[in-house]
Amino acid sequence: MLQNPKRYTITAALPYTNGPIHIGHLAGVYVPSDIYSRYLRLQGRDVLFVCGSDEHGVAISMKAKKEGITPQEVIDKYDGIIRKSFSDFGISFDNYSRTSAKIHHDTASDFFTTLYKKGDFIEQVTEQLYDAKADQFLADRFVVGTCPKCGNEEAYGDQCEKCGSTLNATDLINPKSTITGETPIMKSTKHWFLPLDRYEDFLKEWILVGHKNDWKPNVYGQVKSWIDGGLEPRAVTRDLDWGIDVPVEGAEGKKLYVWFDAPIGYISSTKEWALREGKEWEPYWKDQDTKLVHFIGKDNIVFHCIIFPAMLKAEGSYILPDNVPANEFLNLEGNKLSTSKNWAVWLHEYLEEFPNQQDVLRYALTSNAPETKDNDFTWKDFQARNNNELVAIYGNFINRVVVLTNKYYNGIVPQPNELSEVDEATLTELKAYPAVISSSLERYRFREALGELMNVARLGNKYLADEEPWKVIKDNPERVQTQMYVALQIAAALSSLCEPFLPFTATKLSRILKIESPLSWNTISENSDLIAAGHQIGEAELLFAKIEDEEIQKQIDKLEATKTANKAENKVVESQKELIQFDDFAKMDLRVGTILEATKMPKANKLLILKVDTGIDVRTIVSGIAESFKPEDIIGKKVTVLVNLAPRNLRGVESQGMILMTTNAEEKLVFVNPDADAANGETIN
Repeated sequence: MLQNPKRYTITAALPYTNGPIHIGHLAGVYVPSDIYSRYLRLQGRDVLFVCGSDEHGVAISMKAKKEGITPQEVIDKYDGIIRKSFSDFGISFDNYSRTSAKIHHDTASDFFTTLYKKGDFIEQVTEQLYDAKADQFLADRFVVGTCPKCGNEEAYGDQCEKCGSTLNATDLINPKSTITGETPIMKSTKHWFLPLDRYEDFLKEWILVGHKNDWKPNVYGQVKSWIDGGLEPRAVTRDLDWGIDVPVEGAEGKKLYVWFDAPIGYISSTKEWALREGKEWEPYWKDQDTKLVHFIGKDNIVFHCIIFPAMLKAEGSYILPDNVPANEFLNLEGNKLSTSKNWAVWLHEYLEEFPNQQDVLRYALTSNAPETKDNDFTWKDFQARNNNELVAIYGNFINRVVVLTNKYYNGIVPQPNELSEVDEATLTELKAYPAVISSSLERYRFREALGELMNVARLGNKYLADEEPWKVIKDNPERVQTQMYVALQIAAALSSLCEPFLPFTATKLSRILKIESPLSWNTISENSDLIAAGHQIGEAELLFAKIEDEEIQKQIDKLEATKTANKAENKVVESQKELIQFDDFAKMDLRVGTILEATKMPKANKLLILKVDTGIDVRTIVSGIAESFKPEDIIGKKVTVLVNLAPRNLRGVESQGMILMTTNAEEKLVFVNPDADAANGETIN
């Protein structure tokens, strides 16, 4: 672990431009990387924070085929949405690039050419999956099948999203083409492979020995499992029509594999930034005094901890990552987030539906971050964290301090008198918090760091609750001057300490306190006079607003609608039964009827005893619908009745017919109803 680096290069995983950004992306990558970058800037460090759109993945081609548009149209659409979402949400990238940019194509091609000329690739003809109907080789994501490791029947050709295993398309059991649904055949094709097995000893020494104590256990464990299982050569080219051309002879129609070109996007984004800012890019990637940190989700661990480092090692002039603090997955209301199934909270929609509440989502995602295990986001928890923590603790403290300062002193910070032991202890505790928060952030424990930030607000609330200046003001106004001075120091400290986590709140609080430039963490640690006596503050404003139940229910209903739509879309329709003749159908006597009575069958959970007016007679029908309907809700219901079904005895009750039912998208029983004006006894034919 590099101590006291001259500069930091921080990368955030390049998002695929086949859809917008959702909360899983934010919790796994973009919020923690932004917190870390903002924190380092407040420390006065030289920080470069880069990212960009990943525009060459097979997912792009799949999206284009599905929507009947070109890949370029797909990436232009979603790059715009993603950029605006990141900007509106306050993700403070120094540069956000695109892998479709010329500077990236040139950088990736040069990188490949360097390794090619050094003889680092293996050129090999292999058997690959080929869709004969579509007349094309199938890249990883164009194949689905059964995972050989966990049995998931919907695994992709590069990865099983259920067990997290990284795969080759040829590993899948019963593979199917996602283009045509056909079973692919094997066909020969030539590709270039990076021989990862050559780097096993290097990776063992660098990671398993060198980073045993400072990398997160979930990252270290996954890397160790891969290395212990033995590394094999991995293709860096693909048979595709979208991506960066392989820059060698004999490679016509082949593109660089997205997981070769995508991480190089960090380098090309740095080059783009350096050109714009008039700086040198190489120190941020080639100087041993630079600390390189990759923020990713757990599905990208193998690429950032094995494949990309092997590429950098092969090239020879680049530094290696000091840490890869990957997070686990965030689920949504108990189910896995899914872009394709629209089971997500989309960032651009959140920003529209919860205007000016970016920090509430940042807070909720950080306090529930999946740092060591998968976690679950629920709207009720989101509401509780806002109302019970941000509003009731942080916002409450600031509001009381500002209101009382304006009430007692017209908004002017009072001159303190002699400090009591409680005052001294409170200010001493305040000075300790920057180091405590820093310790957590330096170890990538963002949840823990956020908890310590909230403890600063709790310190302020406790101080005011114990000191009760609103009572003391009557008999000892001189004492209240000191109390309010101390409370204002805590408020001033919060305006800077919260900036990495809650940047919009920090700006608003600084405006209320009229603090023009952020206080450095060293100042907070060393100085008790953070906001001087005589300083004029502004009027009180609420930092956070209570979120009502109606707003949360709207979001829950929105997800339920998505769930229903998914069920309807994925509902498997039963195959047509064997053909019958008209005479077979004519034997059935279907009539319009009305339910007159409905009672539960004793000691039977599923059965209702119905009295039905069929127009012919009033008869008893026993129906297995008790788990779907209350008896009182179906009295008077028009129904379709098969009246000439042979009677059947059910639990001592003779049933004389059958009610026609079906199921809806939610798998709930519904009546197959005649029109309301059809009379009882009318035949259906």
